[in-house]
Amino acid sequence: MSDCIFCKIASGEMKSKIVYSDDDVVAFEDISPQAPNHFVVIPREHVEAVADIPADKRDRVVSGVFGAVSRLATEKGLSDKGYRVVLNQGSDAGQVVPHLHFHLLSGRGFSWPPG
Repeated sequence: MSDCIFCKIASGEMKSKIVYSDDDVVAFEDISPQAPNHFVVIPREHVEAVADIPADKRDRVVSGVFGAVSRLATEKGLSDKGYRVVLNQGSDAGQVVPHLHFHLLSGRGFSWPPG
């Protein structure tokens, strides 16, 4: 999608601090971090919502995203104290950019239930 900011980051058209990249997934530092470690993990292919992932690509997208989360958590040393993975799906849930993305947060305590 030509006007999607995350597609522009994935293609290299827009600058961002990339922390992980492969053929299917890109992860970068969030521009408005909510924790000391806050990364956004996206599929390269534009998909707006979980329900929009094509059935024939679902396994690859999900395993790609969570494979990247696992690698990042290990590489950045986040696994020792824990981390949170968040998906805000739809505007009522707080999704701002209409491109499927997950937030990987760590480096501070998180309350439960979220407040």
